[in-house]
Amino acid sequence: MKQIVFATHNLNKLTEIQPLIPGGLEVVSLDQIGCVEAIAETAKTLEGNAQIKADYIWKYFRQDCFADDTGLEVEALEGAPGVYSARFAGPEALADANMAKLLKLLQGKASRKARFRTVIALILGGHSYQFEGVVEGKILEEPRGEGGFGYDPVFQPDGSELSFAEMTLEEKNKMSHRARAIAKLCTFLENIIGDESRSD
Repeated sequence: MKQIVFATHNLNKLTEIQPLIPGGLEVVSLDQIGCVEAIAETAKTLEGNAQIKADYIWKYFRQDCFADDTGLEVEALEGAPGVYSARFAGPEALADANMAKLLKLLQGKASRKARFRTVIALILGGHSYQFEGVVEGKILEEPRGEGGFGYDPVFQPDGSELSFAEMTLEEKNKMSHRARAIAKLCTFLENIIGDESRSD
């Protein structure tokens, strides 16, 4: 079985993507390869941050890997919080504080349109690739649901009456930004694995 590193310490992310990964691939986290460092995300874009994390693993561990960065982009806030989504209310802010700041800033705004965007950077044999997943939706007036993580309780995707936090993992994985980016990644990896097996 081919092993690939998902450059994250976030067990929620790891749990979310595991059902999406094709057979023949074993996904392991940073903790599982002994990487305990918090990789600094210093880029100004999602693409840049994802690439920083993937490059770090390749440089210091020489293992095939992928990393993601996700941002919530709100129309009325000119795309904010975007790349700063995880630390919107401050460097050490928790999800509740980030959501509270977001809802406060949206008070009185006519538009609550938003989108989640995930960018995945993959390094395979030293070669870099990127994949993107986007889901359109809106910001709710108040948090709803107990599941998910991050901004899930205040984000309702288009075509659904539920927030991400009100969905089961299976329901969320049918439409989420991360699932869409992972699907592109998996299609790419399946083709690579298929090509390798045919050449054996």
